[in-house]
Amino acid sequence: MPSEVRQSMAVVANPGVPDIDWAAPWLADWCLVGEPIAQRVVAGCLQAQALTEAGLAPVAFVPQTELPEGQAYEDFIFAKGQVPTREGLHDFFNALCWMHFPLAKRQLNRIQATEIARQGVGQVRGPVRDAATVFDENALLIQPSDALWAALTEHRWQDALLGLRHEWTHTRLWAFGHAALEKLVQPYKSITVHLWRVPQTVAPADIDIWLAQDLSPEKLATKPFSPLPVLGVPGWWSANAAPAFYDDAEVFRPRRVRVPVKKPYANADIVPSA
Repeated sequence: MPSEVRQSMAVVANPGVPDIDWAAPWLADWCLVGEPIAQRVVAGCLQAQALTEAGLAPVAFVPQTELPEGQAYEDFIFAKGQVPTREGLHDFFNALCWMHFPLAKRQLNRIQATEIARQGVGQVRGPVRDAATVFDENALLIQPSDALWAALTEHRWQDALLGLRHEWTHTRLWAFGHAALEKLVQPYKSITVHLWRVPQTVAPADIDIWLAQDLSPEKLATKPFSPLPVLGVPGWWSANAAPAFYDDAEVFRPRRVRVPVKKPYANADIVPSA
């Protein structure tokens, strides 16, 4: 029986830190740091305490109750250097991301705090804050060839994931989005991440430095993401060894062609009323 079928038969109602599979391929870069901290949490240590005492982040982690009522989460982090942290997977992975990408996480926080200072906190975040949130929650960094990137962004899934399958063995991937990692604790086929392209010239050791520089408000505002059903990554899910895995158009959707809508009065015979 495929592993994903076994997992779907044993779904945990409210998965937590004890349910993390540290052997999962998307956690390959995270397990060395994350697993020992997770073991402390499972043993009963408060999550914020275990994360802070690891001493691997440029910020401290404090209980969520430390966030004053009415103060924006990002603004509090920027002002205090402390991250309000709830028990559970979402904030646990967020903290690990601070440890793996300290410069990029600081840059994202700086962007959010600057936008809050400029616009305030409203129901609508605005394009920069919205994109920064999408990146923070759901990004997967990828360092592809031009051919693979073109196939992915054009949603030519058969080309990208089957025809160019051999390229994935040397295509570097870095997990980033903590909401995506939370979902992957109980994997299901339609989990979709937002790809952010890393140039071939960036050395793996320099990824955090490069990313902190690349994450500008101007670039984020353009939302240069490309979606990818993440369990389609070759080698990340046993079921995708079968080519038919990618035939599911509800998951591997064709790219939508945006057709500009013309106002009625674009027709020379129709003019707006005075």
